[in-house]
Amino acid sequence: MIAAMAGDVDHPEDDQQWDQRERGGETEIQRLDRNWISLLQELRVVQTGVQLLTGFLLTLPFQQRFDILGEHMRMVYLATVGFSVGAVVLLVAPVAIHRLLFRRHRLQVLVSAAHRCALAGIVLLSLAMIGMTAIIFAAVSGRNVGFAAGACALALFTVFWLIVPLFIRTHGT
Repeated sequence: MIAAMAGDVDHPEDDQQWDQRERGGETEIQRLDRNWISLLQELRVVQTGVQLLTGFLLTLPFQQRFDILGEHMRMVYLATVGFSVGAVVLLVAPVAIHRLLFRRHRLQVLVSAAHRCALAGIVLLSLAMIGMTAIIFAAVSGRNVGFAAGACALALFTVFWLIVPLFIRTHGT
């Protein structure tokens, strides 16, 4: 499903007729500029949160109560840190890509690559949030409750970050 979502950006010509009709003759460059600005706004929303989450996760092992986590939860913690760091990398990557492609007239490549990074970063962010939910609930109420809370978080992210958007995308309103 993610591949199908990422694939849309590979064929921007598919929506050119709609852009021409609805946007009063918007040029491809104008469309790409609009897409880039829209993507940057979306990235601004998630970048701060994922950076704060990662910073918080990186301090946990140095906290006094960290040792209450059992071996399973420590593995969840390490995976969560990996997901969170990966999310930071992918959600900030469009900035690095933009800097390297700056003044190279590669706007279509930039928008396409940034779109893919954002999608992958959002997936890793959701996994990090699921792991963080499991860790917090496990620390407060025990491992089984932690795994149950993580499963609930997984269900919520799946429904609201994947199923609902895909339903809207395929069924209109």
